[in-house]
Amino acid sequence: MFRVAETFDVLCSTTVLRSTNVIMAMVCAVLFHDLLLCIRPGIGERKATTYAILVALYPVHWFFTFLYYTDVASLAAVLAMYLFCLKKHFWISAMFGAFSILFRQTNVIWIIFFAANGAISYIQDLYPKGNVSHENIEATHQSDKVVSGRDNKTAAQGLRRRRINSPMSKKVVVSESSKLYNSLAEEVWDICLKLWNSKCEVLIAFAPFVFVMVAFVAFIIWNGGIVLGAKEAHVVSPHFAQFLYFGLVSAAALLPWHFTPSRILDLFHLSGKNKTCSFLAVLMGFGLSFIAVHFFSIAHPYLLADNRHYTFYIWRKVIQVNWMMKYVLIPLYVYSWFSIINILGKTQKRVWVLSFVLSVALVLVPAPLIEFRYYTIPFVTLVLHFPVIGNGKLLALGLLYVAADLFTLVMFLFRPFHWEHEPGTQRFMW
Repeated sequence: MFRVAETFDVLCSTTVLRSTNVIMAMVCAVLFHDLLLCIRPGIGERKATTYAILVALYPVHWFFTFLYYTDVASLAAVLAMYLFCLKKHFWISAMFGAFSILFRQTNVIWIIFFAANGAISYIQDLYPKGNVSHENIEATHQSDKVVSGRDNKTAAQGLRRRRINSPMSKKVVVSESSKLYNSLAEEVWDICLKLWNSKCEVLIAFAPFVFVMVAFVAFIIWNGGIVLGAKEAHVVSPHFAQFLYFGLVSAAALLPWHFTPSRILDLFHLSGKNKTCSFLAVLMGFGLSFIAVHFFSIAHPYLLADNRHYTFYIWRKVIQVNWMMKYVLIPLYVYSWFSIINILGKTQKRVWVLSFVLSVALVLVPAPLIEFRYYTIPFVTLVLHFPVIGNGKLLALGLLYVAADLFTLVMFLFRPFHWEHEPGTQRFMW
C-alpha cells in the first residue's frame, strides 16, 4: 500500500507532470508535419519537417511546453482531429474533438469549423463529374468561339480529351472549378444546394460530430454555462478588440508573409484594381476597428493586477501608454487582417476563409482576458494554410523565435521577484 502511494507521489511530481507537455509538444510537431503533407502533398518531407520545427519554436507554444498547462495537449487534440477529418476517418476525428473539449471548452468552435469544411469537401467529392462537366462545357463553349470558321468539331473534341485525360487529381479539378463562382453568395448557394441534395450521405458520414455536439449542449445545460472553474472571472464579454489583437500578433509572428516591401506593394496594387470596392472595404475596416477599440477594449482585473505576464506590460506600456496610442494601432490591425484574408483567399475557397474568420471571432471575442495562449490554435491553422516560403526566410524567422525563446527563458529562470502581499517566488511568463 505504501509502495503504491510512493509510486503515485512520484508520478504526480512537478517534473513528471511537466514532462507530459514535452511529450505532447513532440506529438504536435509530428501531427503538424503530417497535416502539412496532407494539405500540400508536393511540399516534401524536408520542408514539412522544417515547418514543424518552426511551429515547435513559436515562442508562446514553446514556453508552455515546459509548464503544466493544458494548451499544448489542447493543440495536439485539435491537430489530430483535423488530420483524421482530412483523411475521412470521421469517428476518430470526432473522438479527438471530444477529447479537445476536455482541455478547453472553446475548442467546440474548431470542431464545428473543421467538420463543416470537411462536409463541404465531402460533397465536392460526391459531385466531381458535375464540376468537371461544367468546366468542360465552359471551355468548349469558349473554344467554339475561337475556332469558328475552322474545324470546330475536331478542336472541341481535342480540348475535351486533353482536359479529361489530364493527370490532375479530382481534388485539383474541383478546386479549379470553384474559381467559376462570381461571388461568395453564389458559392454559398451552390454548397447549400449540394448539402441539401446529399443530406442523408452527409448526416451519416458526419454523425460522430453530431453526437459530440449533442453531448456538449447537454453539458452546457447541466453546467449552467460553458465555463468551468471560476465562472465569475471568465464571464462572456463583447471583447471585439481581442479579435484585432490576434490579427496583429499573428501577422507580427509571421513577419516574412506580411511585413515585407513586396507584400505591402502587392496589397496596394490589389487595392488599385478596384478602387471603389477597396476604398469601401478599407473604410469599413477602419470604422469597425475604431468601434471595437473605443467601445470594446476590455481590461480584465487579472490583466491589471498580475504583473507576471507580458500582457500586463504590453497593456500598460504600449496600448495604454497614452489616450491616443490604442487608436494609432488601428491601421496596423486593419493591415494585418487584410493581409491575412488576402493570403488565405489565394489558396482557399471564400467560404473557408469566411468560416475561419468567424471561428476566430467566436473563440476570442467572448474572452475578456488578453491571453496569447488563446491565439495558438488559429495561429497554427494559419501556418498550415499559408503559402510556402523560402528556406532563408524560414531560417530568419526561426532565429527570431529562438531569440524570443531564450529571452523568456532567462527572464523566467534568472529574474524572479516577490509580492509583498503573497509568499513565494513569482516569475515572468507569457
